[in-house]
Amino acid sequence: MPSRVVPSDSFRANPTNHHKFLDLSSVKELPESHAWTSQNNDYPFSGGGAADGSSETVPIVDLNSGNATELIGHACKTWGVFQVVNHGIPNNLLEEIEAAGSSLFSLPMHQKLRAARAADGVSGYGVARISSFFSKRMWSEGFTIVGSPLENARKIWPDDYNKFCQTIEDYEKEMKKLAGRLMWLMLGSLGITKEEEEVKWADPKEESESGSGCAAALQMNSYPACPDPDRAMGLAAHTDSTILTVLHQSNISGLQVLREGGNRWVTVEPHPGALVVHVGDLMHILSNGSYPSVLHRAVVNRTRHRLSVAYLYGPPPGVKISPLSKLVDQYNPPMYRPVTWSEYLGTKAKHFDKALTSVRLCAPRVGFVDTNDHSSVRVG
Repeated sequence: MPSRVVPSDSFRANPTNHHKFLDLSSVKELPESHAWTSQNNDYPFSGGGAADGSSETVPIVDLNSGNATELIGHACKTWGVFQVVNHGIPNNLLEEIEAAGSSLFSLPMHQKLRAARAADGVSGYGVARISSFFSKRMWSEGFTIVGSPLENARKIWPDDYNKFCQTIEDYEKEMKKLAGRLMWLMLGSLGITKEEEEVKWADPKEESESGSGCAAALQMNSYPACPDPDRAMGLAAHTDSTILTVLHQSNISGLQVLREGGNRWVTVEPHPGALVVHVGDLMHILSNGSYPSVLHRAVVNRTRHRLSVAYLYGPPPGVKISPLSKLVDQYNPPMYRPVTWSEYLGTKAKHFDKALTSVRLCAPRVGFVDTNDHSSVRVG
């Protein structure tokens, strides 16, 4: 396994409520169970794909640029999300991971259910873990990989699992390197260097010497074509519980991020060869609130199937994440208490959009707009 896996004890302590699985690709009319309206949605609901229509776009950063650090810092502060090009992930590997996801999700339902995720489990096939917070079901299916993909792959393809496993392992290996690089660019944009003791856990040299390392998980999501996309939701609005998330999306629009104080959805249009990078809740804590973890959702399409693959990147197990001391002074007190990723995942599993508020130490400083306060989100 190319990196330490996401802590799993918090998931076992907070099992999900499983729905009866529905083969979405065979449904001809939107069931009432999947019909979202402005009365039972996740945030101002504007239908399947409707955004504000403006020309504003999520920043695209060339990692070969000499000012990549500054560009990333600006994107983190103003958007909480950006796309990267010249990131070093081979195009053929992106094609292979997309093909692996397509081959998985195109299987008959009975075959996918061989690897159904247990209610208190982490890995396997199933609905989004956030589903239990909403009264309506989402038009999507997912496959989570934590640790080796071998066990679940063998359940699905008893005699032909090697190619899938090799693709996953190759992809995770490359993603781990890229996520580490991106994290240091983010930290560097805050003036944080590898010499500082409180971020030694993030130094690749320290990792190789100690044998420990940052934790990660891989999340594949499938959004089948939907007969009534204006009343459906692929994945409800949420922030990620990570330091950062690196997302590969197929060449079909569907990802949207909330912009400007929570009243404007902006579509993150696929850009050739680009990867989307989300600021996660733990980076929001590290930055002492300077970098918002972006609220995002996925909408669906009437005629086309969409696939995404998210690499969820967090700190090593046991490492407590708190506002970096370099960003704290008498005018900017620490806004959050120290918390491990495992503890925070448990908090998120219980409190969802109020998780950050539950670990906050003090009220936001004067003039600070807490873009991560989503307490007004409707959840059912």
